[in-house]
Amino acid sequence: MSPVRLEREMPGDRLGLAEREEISRGIARGESFATIARCLGRVTSTVSREVERNGGRGRYRAVAAQRQTRWRCRRPRGLKLNHNRRLREFVVAGLQQRWSPRQISVRLQREFPNDPSMRVSHETIYQALFCQPRGALRKELTAELRTGRTQRRRRSRPTRHEIVSNKVMISERPAEVEDRAVPGHWEGDLIKGAYNRSALVTLVERSTRYTMIGALPDGVTAAGVRDRLATLLGTLPTHLVRSLTWDQGSEMSEHKRFSMASGIAVYFCDPHSPWQRPTNENTNGLIRQYFPKGTDLRLIEQTTADQVAIELNGRPRVVLDGATPAEELQVLLARTT
Repeated sequence: MSPVRLEREMPGDRLGLAEREEISRGIARGESFATIARCLGRVTSTVSREVERNGGRGRYRAVAAQRQTRWRCRRPRGLKLNHNRRLREFVVAGLQQRWSPRQISVRLQREFPNDPSMRVSHETIYQALFCQPRGALRKELTAELRTGRTQRRRRSRPTRHEIVSNKVMISERPAEVEDRAVPGHWEGDLIKGAYNRSALVTLVERSTRYTMIGALPDGVTAAGVRDRLATLLGTLPTHLVRSLTWDQGSEMSEHKRFSMASGIAVYFCDPHSPWQRPTNENTNGLIRQYFPKGTDLRLIEQTTADQVAIELNGRPRVVLDGATPAEELQVLLARTT
């Protein structure tokens, strides 16, 4: 059996008819769910759930399973949100603050630990937004999602590779940075504006996910980036600013002067390796919600950038068990006062 999918399964991806036909043929050949899943590029549980919810091995039919999936999507969902006003109001308030459904779900567990009625999965929220003609949540709330799209799909971001001299590469970065156990290690980059003629500095701390955004009203210059970094990171105690990891963009050609003045070590990622700054890459996606591509970022004042950072730092994060980056940073600051 030749694989239908060569890409790794992503959250929210649904099986298509072609994949269901491959599942049906695999069952007919007596193959295990693990073998079928491997050929499809899916996890085994995806295949096993698909078969069990559609009649089991003895009765599974691809076309019938596809028809059932469409029916399930069209049928009324989100009944818990319809019937629980307090829960619905919390979800709506979270969406209006541009929290993701996963952030809302995990924040509910944190704020109402002893109230089972105040629980809803992120999938239920998505279903209430996308699959109901008259759902518990207003359709216009989809505009508050990070992407603004009506369905989830893969994204890819281009990377750039420019020469910076005297670099200290990420391979020389201390091991303590990798496990996020020690706070004070930051990742940074630029998000570019219209025609790559403007940009904003973006910084995120690896352990707390605390974010800072710096305006560059005079355009992108190495000196301007150096000074903005010094201003932003200079607001924090020295033990919370131990290192900075950056891409290889020429805007960091002043990194030596920055390090000498601030005492902050700068490390550079390998070319074409955005996954070496995963926290910053994800944060840049959040920031794009406020500053879409094509925006002239020279018009963005620092007060506006600060306000966006405040909102981002007030969002509950799944990776922080529902806490916000601002709350996590305050915990660190309180330990030193």
